[in-house]
Amino acid sequence: MSADAAGSGHPAPGPGLAAAPASPWVQRWSHLVAPGTTVLDVACGSGRHVRWFAARGCRVTGVDRDGAALAALRDLAETLVADIEAGPWPLAGRRFAAVVVTNYLWRPLVPRLLDSLAPGGVLIYETFARGNESVGKPSNPDFLLRPGELIEVAAQGGLRVLGYEDGFLDHPPRYLQRLAAIREAGGEIAPRHALPG
Repeated sequence: MSADAAGSGHPAPGPGLAAAPASPWVQRWSHLVAPGTTVLDVACGSGRHVRWFAARGCRVTGVDRDGAALAALRDLAETLVADIEAGPWPLAGRRFAAVVVTNYLWRPLVPRLLDSLAPGGVLIYETFARGNESVGKPSNPDFLLRPGELIEVAAQGGLRVLGYEDGFLDHPPRYLQRLAAIREAGGEIAPRHALPG
């Protein structure tokens, strides 16, 4: 499902309009992404997370099928117009220090997302979950996470879960699942990953 269909929920900012703020979940776990490292924002839409990580000194790649939305991001990031559901994966062989996905779910893409995560890299994922059909869109179960599904994704990728939430938010009403997980580089002693305060 594209960012438009699942909806980042934010149109590209026009003249005089401020960009939408980064998701609080993304903000909460961004400290795990060091300045100067690479970030992949999947189905980035109008680029609120492209802007967030670029402002933090990261080298960001934004992928979306909406070329008009990406046009406003060209000075901030590498942008790739691609239909990642129907076309080939445009980033084969590339690895990133962080992969960020919000308000987007296309299950066949999950193995590609996991392959795109470098050793020591962090996956920050937040999207709609079952129950959302009772309050609005998306309502198609193909685009709603099953209970515990992001935990399964982390296990599939051999990732260590640092944070996970599954529940309901009031404003606006929506059911979400959220995950922050890291691909540890190995070793007997787990590195210290500071938890947000």
